[in-house]
Amino acid sequence: MLIAQRHVQILESLSDGGRTVSDLAENFGVSESTIRRDLSILEKEGLLKRRYGGAMLITGSRITMTDSGAVEDSLLDSDTRSDLELRKRMAKSAAGLVEDGNVVILDVGSTTPLLARELLGRHVVIVTSNLAVLDVVREDSGIDLVMVGGALRRNNQSLVGPLAEEASRKISADIMFLSCTGVRGDFVVDDMEVEVPIKKAWIAASQKIVLLASEKKYPGTGGMQLCRLDQVDTIVTTDGTPEEIIKHRRESGRKVIIA
Repeated sequence: MLIAQRHVQILESLSDGGRTVSDLAENFGVSESTIRRDLSILEKEGLLKRRYGGAMLITGSRITMTDSGAVEDSLLDSDTRSDLELRKRMAKSAAGLVEDGNVVILDVGSTTPLLARELLGRHVVIVTSNLAVLDVVREDSGIDLVMVGGALRRNNQSLVGPLAEEASRKISADIMFLSCTGVRGDFVVDDMEVEVPIKKAWIAASQKIVLLASEKKYPGTGGMQLCRLDQVDTIVTTDGTPEEIIKHRRESGRKVIIA
């Protein structure tokens, strides 16, 4: 197991309480001295607190922390959020961009599972690391589903880490539906470090990029660049997005769909 992968899994194992060094060493099949080194590194990064014989999280793990150090909100309750109708409209509009036979990447996020619902009954290949998408399409025999494996982020129902990153670089897709936490200036940004390498790999692997960004994403949050806005072929947004942004995108030759 790679060191970075082990660190993610150590933090995940601490998410429901403290653990002893000996327990962690046994779980991961390494020596206690290796675990102590891992814990020292993670403590220096501010992700956990060492205690006698073990460690515990401070406020959250790397897989639930944004780049600002805040603990992210869970997407498990995304269907109860106030922007549900906005996201449903976006999903319906986005589904019209998919052609039968397409290889479609559905990014991690709260809109892509809604988009997956709109694709039920279609003959497409869906590639994703989003477990919420899996829940939607698992019984649809017409959809070929490819899950990119990795370490589990329970809060965001996604698979991340070195294994997911390596697999993502081997994908070739017709269209990617990209989620983000913000659009700032000329850049599409995100606030989750562990998701960024996977998103970037998928952007590079796709012939067409469709950004799913409601009015709430301008400027949104996050400081980690996913891509330049001019790399995006189509933006699917909502009618509260600033008019100057819509106008500028259209004048630059990019398609903007108001859901």
